[in-house]
Amino acid sequence: MAKNKKPVPKSQRQISNEQVDPYIFPETGESYGNPNIPSNFNQFTSEDQSGIDFNRSEKMSFKGDDTKPFTVGLQDIDESILYYFENVIKPTVYQNNIRIPVPIIYGSPERWKSTQKDGYLKDKKGMIMSPIIMFKRDSVEKLRNLGNKIDANTPHLYTSWKKNYNPKNSYDNFNVLTNRKPVEQFIVNIIPDYVKLTYNCAIQTYYVDQLNKIIEAVNYASDSYWGDPERFKFKTSIDSYDTPLELVVGQDRIAKATFSINMLGHIIPDNIQKEINSIRKYNSKAQVVVTFETSNSIEDLNKKLNRP
Repeated sequence: MAKNKKPVPKSQRQISNEQVDPYIFPETGESYGNPNIPSNFNQFTSEDQSGIDFNRSEKMSFKGDDTKPFTVGLQDIDESILYYFENVIKPTVYQNNIRIPVPIIYGSPERWKSTQKDGYLKDKKGMIMSPIIMFKRDSVEKLRNLGNKIDANTPHLYTSWKKNYNPKNSYDNFNVLTNRKPVEQFIVNIIPDYVKLTYNCAIQTYYVDQLNKIIEAVNYASDSYWGDPERFKFKTSIDSYDTPLELVVGQDRIAKATFSINMLGHIIPDNIQKEINSIRKYNSKAQVVVTFETSNSIEDLNKKLNRP
């Protein structure tokens, strides 16, 4: 008696492909088939399309490769704001005739809740932390009016760049004799998800003039690209600032202001779905160039070959 086979559920890719209705030309009543299934799609010739549902040549590994897959995450965007504050804007204030840098911190949920409740930020000992700038990410909105990968299960749009060195291009005399063109290797990335991020920021100082200097420096840096030039930079804008607020806490005096940062960014995640369904790198086709020459007579041929 045959054993009962355990049913295997369909993958998300199979379910999506079954829901695709191929376009039928009204003039002829014919169809090219489902473009997501290469063996069922006949728009291109065999030279332009492999016709294989799972093409192993498109699944090249990064094992032993110095170039790693390109990714951009939310933490990279958060760090771009911190980098720009600390290395470009460099906010400073004068206190007791001494110029001191203003620290910038990311507002954890506990810190932000404490600030919203008490109206100011305190350290572990209960002392007021001032001057200081604190920011936190408030929302992430997806922008669909820009480029898109179309389908996460089967991405269609990519960007690529060529590597300078390919180990397949080992130099030998055979390549020189046959005029063989080197094989170029390309690193491929899917079109990112473009997003709009909103950050809430709070400035806390002892005096209003200190607060004014920080607001002036931040306002000057608005409408520019924030981030590390050697990593990522994102377009940033600041529309308005809440008016300075003076608080009296015991014998301490605090000047506080808040504002929002609008940042246009992009995300390329590092997840298993992207690694399985997308192309990561590929090699160009090797070519051997063959040239022909014609001779009208034996004498011309001997001259070209340097024969007597």
